[in-house]
Amino acid sequence: FKEAEVRALAGWICDVLADAAGDLPLEALVARAAVGVREVVLATNPDLEGDGTALLLAETLRGRGVKVSRLARGLPAGGQIEHQSASVLGEALEGRRALS
Repeated sequence: FKEAEVRALAGWICDVLADAAGDLPLEALVARAAVGVREVVLATNPDLEGDGTALLLAETLRGRGVKVSRLARGLPAGGQIEHQSASVLGEALEGRRALS
């Protein structure tokens, strides 16, 4: 994280409400990504709107030579496994890392 820069788009999309990407400044994101940005890390909520927004942003940046990733999802630190939903456990399994 030596050369990191944080930018907030301050918007989201919602397919359920038929809200288009009008709230998101996509042009500004594309312009910034075109100037020496190697990776964009998306930090959206783990819900329908967050998933849709992350997908739209990833599609917008596809083919522009920028790596697009998203923050990990799954078990919260200190959480009890027996209290987690199947969805949370599934996401934790998908994002697992090898220990050796």
